[in-house]
Amino acid sequence: MAANPQKLHMTIEQYLAYDQASEVKNEYIDGEVVAMSGGTIAHSTLALNMAYLLKEQLGKHGPCRVYNSDIRVLVAQKQYVYPDVTVSCDVADYKRDNDILRSPHLVVEVLSPSTEAQDRGRKLYWYQQHPGIQEYVLINTRMQLVEIFRREQREEGESWRYLTYVSGQQIILESLDLHILVDELYADLGIPTTQANDL
Repeated sequence: MAANPQKLHMTIEQYLAYDQASEVKNEYIDGEVVAMSGGTIAHSTLALNMAYLLKEQLGKHGPCRVYNSDIRVLVAQKQYVYPDVTVSCDVADYKRDNDILRSPHLVVEVLSPSTEAQDRGRKLYWYQQHPGIQEYVLINTRMQLVEIFRREQREEGESWRYLTYVSGQQIILESLDLHILVDELYADLGIPTTQANDL
């Protein structure tokens, strides 16, 4: 989702009341409220495709559930964001009237020119600091390219691994034990392909 340059400063309590009453979604970044604007057809379709493919494989009765960009996610004490797709595997997040996910397991952002720097910068940092997030997925809209930052436990401590997937490959979501075809994610969009040796 694209960011709108209009910004307001509020407390967390003021932000939550304002956002619940607002007709548009607003992220909360260190005391600053940032209104979100609409995206492109490619952006919307890729987010919808990813949510559908995840939900199809996770099923209806498993411990993990898929949410679209309508649900607010708490990623740090002063950061509330609206990722394009979020998966939570914590039953505490499943309450019907809940409007905040507190235990995201996997987060997906579809890249937009106006938000790519933030998605690769401070959002990447926040998502890596959140103890529950195991994988962070970036979906490119200019070429068929999916990037994943994956949390890994090693003898020397925790680290993050960076992986890329292109046309003809399967995206491996290790934390959910799922595989998604890049070609299926990008089906019928006409977005140019790229090869692994082009990166």
